[in-house]
Amino acid sequence: MKIVWGITGAGDLMPELFDIMADVARHPDADITVVLSKAAGTVLKWYKLTDRLDAIARRVHVEKDANTPFLAGPLQVGKYDFFLVAPLTANSAAKIAHGIADTLITNCVAQISKGETPTYLLPVDREPGSATTTLPDGTSFTLKVRDIDVVNVNKIREIDGLHVLDGLDDLRQLFAERLGQDAGGAP
Repeated sequence: MKIVWGITGAGDLMPELFDIMADVARHPDADITVVLSKAAGTVLKWYKLTDRLDAIARRVHVEKDANTPFLAGPLQVGKYDFFLVAPLTANSAAKIAHGIADTLITNCVAQISKGETPTYLLPVDREPGSATTTLPDGTSFTLKVRDIDVVNVNKIREIDGLHVLDGLDDLRQLFAERLGQDAGGAP
């Protein structure tokens, strides 16, 4: 199973997502290519996850512009089984909700949705209220989720070909279905 895993510049859920990615990468049928937004590179350094990513993913690409490295075409024509963006920032979610494709990840989402390759998105700001996240030093931090961000995620839910995941359990279930793993990651 060939997967492109997009990472945007959100720190929310980052350590947990890397645990899931590591579990998936151990599966003999999994081939993970990671694409980082420009902001994701900064966040990964802040969380000290750059070396861990290099150890997990087969290939890591960093965005140079909205079409470099060229992934939208191969994704669109089915060279990969699916595109996953986790975490998806509120900024990228707003762009996707309004059809803006000016970054590598938002361009990939826009182009892939014109084909048959499924796209899965795990937005960090999905529900109204507040969200508690973990800072790089391990302390908890509570963020207020803006109403506009929830509205944008709900707009994405209505876009054909895009699948919004509602948390880590949904992500684990996706891989369980696709790779025959249980929700904990074991084959």
